Amino acid sequence: MAKEKKQPKEHVKGVGPKEQREYEHIKESAEKSGRYGDRAEEVAARTVLKHHKESHHKKGE
Repeated sequence: MAKEKKQPKEHVKGVGPKEQREYEHIKESAEKSGRYGDRAEEVAARTVLKHHKESHHKKGE
C-alpha cells in the first residue's frame, strides 16, 4: 500500500513558524464566525504580514 501524502498547509511566504500559526488561527476563526466571507485567507495573510512588518522582522523570521 502506498502512503498518503499530507497536503501542504497554506502558508504566507517570508514569515516564521510562529506567524504561520497565527495565520492559521486568524483564518480558522474568521471562517468559523463567518466574517469576511470568501476573503478569510486574504485577511489573515494581510494581518500576519502587517504584524511582521511592524515588528521589523527580516524575511523568514
